[in-house]
Amino acid sequence: MLEIEVLLTEEKLAEEFLSNLERRYLPEKFFYWFPLSVKCWLDLCRTGQPYKNFSRSFELVARHAAEIASRSPAGSVEVVALGSGQGDKDLLLLEALKAAGRKVQYRPVDSSQALLEMAVARAREAGFRARGLKADVEDPETTRLLAASAQAPRLYLLLGNSLGIIDPLHYLEALQTLLKPADLLLLDCEIYSPQATLQGYDNPTNRQFAFAPLASLGLEEGRDGDLVFEIDSDARLEGLHFVAKHFRAARELKVPVAGKWIDLRAGERIAMNSSWKYSRAAYQKIVRETGGFEPLAEYSSDDGGFLMELVRPASAAAERRR
Repeated sequence: MLEIEVLLTEEKLAEEFLSNLERRYLPEKFFYWFPLSVKCWLDLCRTGQPYKNFSRSFELVARHAAEIASRSPAGSVEVVALGSGQGDKDLLLLEALKAAGRKVQYRPVDSSQALLEMAVARAREAGFRARGLKADVEDPETTRLLAASAQAPRLYLLLGNSLGIIDPLHYLEALQTLLKPADLLLLDCEIYSPQATLQGYDNPTNRQFAFAPLASLGLEEGRDGDLVFEIDSDARLEGLHFVAKHFRAARELKVPVAGKWIDLRAGERIAMNSSWKYSRAAYQKIVRETGGFEPLAEYSSDDGGFLMELVRPASAAAERRR
């Protein structure tokens, strides 16, 4: 039997989906909620040309897992994956920690029931103690619950540009309250490129994934409207950019949702969650100054478009120097 603690129920998700769609907005968690969305996401990760942020993150973890494990505290370590998805990258680190002699527990956190079940099941099949948490990573209640349940030192994972689908400035501040001095955080980001960044999103496979929530409601891209990707700059910090996306109705639509009808006028938009990207300098500034973390190791993809760092709370470093 899979062990999963539920903080975000399916009933709550259904209520949030309806209320958000009424406001013409789709948050990130609903891109992994419908069965079609889950299928499209797994296809996006496992095709011959997988989603770059998944593949580059996976490759960096595979290449450096042993070194990352060697830097973790001796003894017991709990791996907490914030936005675990199906847990592919997490399992690499669990195996590396085990090989390094650590006693490992696994705590994947995700709002997708289907992906969370996959992460827990695969870890258990590999012989690890695994207890999932079905929750919204951005919800402050999730942070409070995780902080209250901490026992062994933790290795937190925020991988696959997951920081980029949350507001990076606000979320790193929240993580300051979560990590204890002995904890480590492994996180990564996509380095912004004017051409390559947009190409990574505006392609047939990713468009199918991004449209899946609306396709699950019976809409068809082209017939009913278009999915539009745009790049913009975040005025809060130089070097901080984001990919914005929205659906634009081509005609009047009546969309069935939970026994109700959502009426869309021709030209009306449904905004979708943005994805932040960074210059190297902006990313480092956010991690070090906004987050208050000290880097221990830095890893870069072969194409230079993806950066991963292992960090610890700066307060822990200051304490060690005393």
